[in-house]
Amino acid sequence: QVQLVESGGGLVQAGGSLRLSCAASGSIFSINAMGWYRQAPGKQRELVARASSGLRTNYADSVQGRFTISRDNAKNTVYLQMNSLKPEDTAVYYCNAAISSHSLYDLRVYWGQGTQVTVSS
Repeated sequence: QVQLVESGGGLVQAGGSLRLSCAASGSIFSINAMGWYRQAPGKQRELVARASSGLRTNYADSVQGRFTISRDNAKNTVYLQMNSLKPEDTAVYYCNAAISSHSLYDLRVYWGQGTQVTVSS
């Protein structure tokens, strides 16, 4: 069984910063892409940032230049550094990872439980 455990959410004023962490644990053979999604009330879940196993990254236009995704492959952990936060960044942030548990042929996508980020104006 694989688990993704997120941490680092909270309440911050506009212009502030937060750092989210997501650690994968359990039966892990290899990890492909890891990323962060978010869902605001009444809206669909959207991609925030993604990092491939080769460390290529891509970002939503709305966070480009403000957020940075990084990975520590030795720790099976992905981070999201969020700077210059805006009230519209308020959402539940979910970690996402494509993980093979026993071989390259059982790749599955896993989700974390979500962590609330609230940005006050």
